[in-house]
Amino acid sequence: MSFSTSQPAETGPAGSAQVAPRPHDSKSGLELGSAGIRELASLAPSRGSLSPRAFLDSDAAKLSLNGEWQFRLSSGIRVAPEDGWQSGEDLAGFAALPVPSSWPMHGHGKPAYTNVQFPFPVNPPFAPEANPVGDHVRTFTATGEFFPNALVRFDGIESAGTVWLNGVELGTTRGSRLAHEFDVSGILVPGENTLAVRVAQFSAASYVEDQDMWWLPGIFRDVTLQARPADGIDDVFVHADYDPSSGEGVLRVEVTRHGEPSAAVVRIPELGFDIPAGTEHRIAGVRPWSAEQPFLYAATVRTAGETITLQLGFRSISIEDAQFKVNGQPILLRGVNRHEHHPRLGRVVPWDVVVAELKLMKQHNINAIRTSHYPPHPDFLALADQLGFYVVLECDLETHGFEAGNWRQNPSDDPGWETALVDRMRRTVERDKNHASVIMWSLGNEAGTGRNLAAMSAWTKHRDPSRPIHYEGDWSSAYVDVYSRMYADHAETELIGQGVEPALEDADLDRRRRAMPFMQCEYVHAMGNGPGGMSEYQDLFERYPRLMGGFVWEWLEHGITVPAPDGGEQFAYGGDFGEETHDGNFVTDGLVDANRKPRPGLLDFKKVIEPLRITVDRDWATVSIRNGFDFADTSGLAFTYSVAYDGGVRQGLTAPVSGVVAVAPIPAGEEVTVPLPTALAGAGAVLTVSAVLAEATDWAEAGHEIAWGQGVRVDATPPSVPAVSTVVAEPTVLRLGPLVIDRATGVPVEIGGIAVENFRLVLWWPPTDNDLGRGWQGRQEIPLADSWKNAGLDRLHSRLIGIDARAAEHAAGSGTGSSPDSMPDDGVTTGGETVIVRTRVAAADKQFGVFVDYSWHTDGGWLELRTQVRPDGDWVDAGRAVDWARVGVEFVLAAQPDSLVWFGKGPHHSYADTGQGARLGRYTLPVAELDVDYVRPQESGARSGVVEAEINLGEHSLELRGEPFALTVRQYSQEHLAAATHRTDLSADGRTYVYVDHLLSGVGTAACGPGILDQYRLAPQSVDFTVQLRIAPSAM
Repeated sequence: MSFSTSQPAETGPAGSAQVAPRPHDSKSGLELGSAGIRELASLAPSRGSLSPRAFLDSDAAKLSLNGEWQFRLSSGIRVAPEDGWQSGEDLAGFAALPVPSSWPMHGHGKPAYTNVQFPFPVNPPFAPEANPVGDHVRTFTATGEFFPNALVRFDGIESAGTVWLNGVELGTTRGSRLAHEFDVSGILVPGENTLAVRVAQFSAASYVEDQDMWWLPGIFRDVTLQARPADGIDDVFVHADYDPSSGEGVLRVEVTRHGEPSAAVVRIPELGFDIPAGTEHRIAGVRPWSAEQPFLYAATVRTAGETITLQLGFRSISIEDAQFKVNGQPILLRGVNRHEHHPRLGRVVPWDVVVAELKLMKQHNINAIRTSHYPPHPDFLALADQLGFYVVLECDLETHGFEAGNWRQNPSDDPGWETALVDRMRRTVERDKNHASVIMWSLGNEAGTGRNLAAMSAWTKHRDPSRPIHYEGDWSSAYVDVYSRMYADHAETELIGQGVEPALEDADLDRRRRAMPFMQCEYVHAMGNGPGGMSEYQDLFERYPRLMGGFVWEWLEHGITVPAPDGGEQFAYGGDFGEETHDGNFVTDGLVDANRKPRPGLLDFKKVIEPLRITVDRDWATVSIRNGFDFADTSGLAFTYSVAYDGGVRQGLTAPVSGVVAVAPIPAGEEVTVPLPTALAGAGAVLTVSAVLAEATDWAEAGHEIAWGQGVRVDATPPSVPAVSTVVAEPTVLRLGPLVIDRATGVPVEIGGIAVENFRLVLWWPPTDNDLGRGWQGRQEIPLADSWKNAGLDRLHSRLIGIDARAAEHAAGSGTGSSPDSMPDDGVTTGGETVIVRTRVAAADKQFGVFVDYSWHTDGGWLELRTQVRPDGDWVDAGRAVDWARVGVEFVLAAQPDSLVWFGKGPHHSYADTGQGARLGRYTLPVAELDVDYVRPQESGARSGVVEAEINLGEHSLELRGEPFALTVRQYSQEHLAAATHRTDLSADGRTYVYVDHLLSGVGTAACGPGILDQYRLAPQSVDFTVQLRIAPSAM
């Protein structure tokens, strides 16, 4: 049945593709390669290939043609040899190459990265002259089961392939991520055969394949010889709907042969069904499929000559009351955008890697995938069906590079391209139409607007009216069924959720769009340190029924593994291969790195989207649990608790330190409050309540944590440090117990026998990728990084106003930033217990700055440092207000750090608008592992909510404590970090750099999307904070 919508399905004819004459086309034919140039400039879809059909699991014979091929690279089509190589007769100059492969990943040419830009002149439909051509040849043996009829299938060739078998041209491919099949009946011979493929990196098709990724030519997906038996099955179209009102499945299976309906028997053993194909059947009592409960029925479709094996998932899709529903229930997408990339193989992703990454997604509560921006490997969809994902399956279409020319010549609106673009959509839909996981077809990405998109939508609605159509690029949403945007900020998203967004000029289109659910097809851009603002989006998604969630950009960084200068390896990004045009490290944005190692952003995202909300009450007497699943109750989960203090077991509890919380199954959408063990009520500790898998699943072991909540009853106030020691003035230094201060600068030069090489106020950090962006909503005229640099936050100078020594009772009330006129003539008095160092900190050429007072006292062991900061002047630079990155102090110690133990949030880093997945506890990590190894080095590694810490310095340790502060420890300076372009640029310099921050800014997503939300921005302000520290013998 069709998905429910208030709009009728559109229909319309597809146009015909033709190459219009060009005024400068050659007429003489004296130049080399004219025929090849014309072929590559054709707007037509593939030539000679069979009609697209579903990817089927057949019992007919098949032979994988993957493996070692022979390969030769030419610089362009004009000089590519025509020497009979297609028959395998003369392969001089050829060398071995694996197929599937992206040939630049094997030393033939180089990868190139662009996001929006075309890497060649924009002169459609012509490919550039510098257009590498790869010739591929292999032989194989065909046995009797492949006769009389067989076909050869290519699942992916980038960008344009011409195929020969035994010297006979079969045809061409267009659509790099789309399957093409060629009939080889009568050409295939018993025994040895030669298959040859010429692949051009660029063609007219490249103008519609401008996705944000590396340009990597090659035969990068499987090549297969398939027998086509007499009385076989060409295609199957499964319609397996679900009627939520009756609980019935509605099944119709279309089987075709040579384009005509064919008699076949459909068997579903679990349901006891043997039914003829082509007729509709209502089946009582079926279990419906959803991403939460992905129930599939094994089925076969059989004719006399062939049997097809299927996995059927019964599910329905409807749009009602501006809500997207599956099986009659509104769903919330907790999704990611997924490219296919491998750091060593390029476009080729081994199957075990695919399985592992989809399991990793499930383990982090992700329930939806947008196949950005093309159909994935055909095996991917069966795995999505089995594990349970909602899939927005996107056509292989993007023309983003035309935006720079105001979309002139955009193929989306050029009638000459219509046949080719409709063919792309047709191949997308036909291949994957039988998968329950596919809940929407997407026309493509960032391809502007135009008639051809409408034609693609019309064809799709006619072919498959059961699934809605998605496309973000046309905000009028005239030919789609879901209102989709990318990077709409929180304020606009809330307006859309309320249904009060600004109106379209066309009242009918506006009315139609307001009846649509809203989806963020891309949001919270995960580039570098971030993304910030995730919680606020999720709050909106859960508050407004119209908002159906969204897809993080993106799942995976696209780094390429290359040798590093130090002899190791590192990830390369745009520009590292000498590209003429590129978009730098914009290709390394993801929740996991290129090796699928989780970034902190993934750990935070898991917490933000967790399907259960667990809240421990203030007295630890009860815990509230809200089930946010759309379908599943909590019968598959167990609930546990654990109690810890400073990482150890809290002594004296009468209850066990861990145990089980008794929770009856909670239906989807409901909330309960259950009691906790009574012995916990008086404990002063950290209580964690977790929801874990009761039994193993296909994607995780029993005990895997789905959600958690904490109750915290830790006294964060450190014991007071009495002011016992008195100040001793020497000619050049002051001594206060373990502290030595330079009288000329006011800067500590020694603490507890450890030399202090620098001490200063810090308001800046090495810019993150988000700090380098302006944000999409225009609230920042310039990037934060530029604002900080222009204001001189990275080059602050301190002027000593004076040093005072006072008795503790007088020092306690000292003001911040006293006037220099209030200081004694010599700037110092002696005999008290507290040293106060008064300074003004500012940048060259700037009138604004800050007054900073540092007050020190000690009991002879512990030092207490009070830092008071007060802005001086208006922090406005060139007419723009200046924000700060942080407010804290830096210690540079002349000792090599080893490890850090801390009690605070962890184990990963956290900033003002991130760290949702960090929990309070005691953690230990090597200092070298505290920074995050982002491909482009940047600010990272701060641990927030710290109340105690110990930095191991070998024989000694620096201990820190105080009311919750942020702590960063590194082996290299901020300046060194800011100058680095790759991880291997960083090296330990034998010092310990310690940053104790009272305030940290948020990080936002300004690299691509909204900047920092107002509540997380750090405007200049007065700050007063205290930290205690001492050097002690190392206990580690």
